[in-house]
Amino acid sequence: MTLPDTLAGRTVAVLGGTGPQGRGLARRFAAAGLPVVIGSRSAERAGDTARELAGATGGTVTGADNAGAAEAGDIVVVAVPWDGHGELLKSLSGELAGKVVVDCVNPLGFDKQGAYALQVEEGSAAQQAAALLPDSTVIGAFHNVSAVLLDDAEVDSVDTDVLVLGEAREATDLVQALAETIPGVRGVYAGRLRNAHQIEALTANLISINRRYKAHSGLRVTDV
Repeated sequence: MTLPDTLAGRTVAVLGGTGPQGRGLARRFAAAGLPVVIGSRSAERAGDTARELAGATGGTVTGADNAGAAEAGDIVVVAVPWDGHGELLKSLSGELAGKVVVDCVNPLGFDKQGAYALQVEEGSAAQQAAALLPDSTVIGAFHNVSAVLLDDAEVDSVDTDVLVLGEAREATDLVQALAETIPGVRGVYAGRLRNAHQIEALTANLISINRRYKAHSGLRVTDV
């Protein structure tokens, strides 16, 4: 595909790129022709994943530790587990300064009844990221996309909308364009970061849907 002008020449880094969601997003971005840097706590593990995805997609994929990936990316996607989210972002505030940071972390707990949303002091993971990264432009997106579908090379088109939240129109437009590099996906502006909590929490409902119906559910917004 031909990349939109707003994405031309930009490198996408994925922190937590060896996990299911990060790996799936990295696969799709690389397949679209974007240079991708996989970030992980282990540079060696990141390198292994990068080589695998480069071979599978024919794209430009490299690996680094999370700090190296944060430094290398123009757009940096945060796809790390919630329990390490705040600590990691606080440690990378310098590397992430001046960059668009896309947070897709869902603060969820799990018990015998299934998944449920956790309370976050700042209101949401995206708002926590914004508080910890005052020199970055934080956007919330990719919360409700199936990691299984993203990372399945046999799935040509991912049938879902990506809800994009943020304060800066230029940055939300950029992330909508990034979402639309994935075949079948549409980026839809969904409000400011103060509205991120319910979108992060909705993932618990999708997990319940998936378990009941043996599905990989997504969202579509009608009449837009």
